[in-house]
Amino acid sequence: MLWSYILKLVVLLPLVCGLMIGCLYLWRRLESRMPGRPDTRMIAVKETMMISPGLRLAVIDFEGKRLLVSVGRGGVNLVDRVDAPRTLS
Repeated sequence: MLWSYILKLVVLLPLVCGLMIGCLYLWRRLESRMPGRPDTRMIAVKETMMISPGLRLAVIDFEGKRLLVSVGRGGVNLVDRVDAPRTLS
C-alpha cells in the first residue's frame, strides 16, 4: 500500500511539474503574439548588442527620441541621444 503511493508520487510529481513548466514557457513565448493585445507602450527596445560578457549596448525609442544606453554590472548609462527618424505610416 505505502509502496504503491510512493511509486505514484515519484512518477506523477515530476510529470505534473514538467507540464506546469512547459505551459508557463509556452505562455511566455506566445503571449506577445496574441491578437487584440494593445500596443500602448511608451518605450520600445529596438536593438541590443553584446559588447563584452558584462556590457551590452541597447537602442531605445522613447517619446520621439532614440537613446543609446550602455547596460552593465554598474548600471545603465546614457551614451547618446538623437531624434528618432520618422517612419512612413
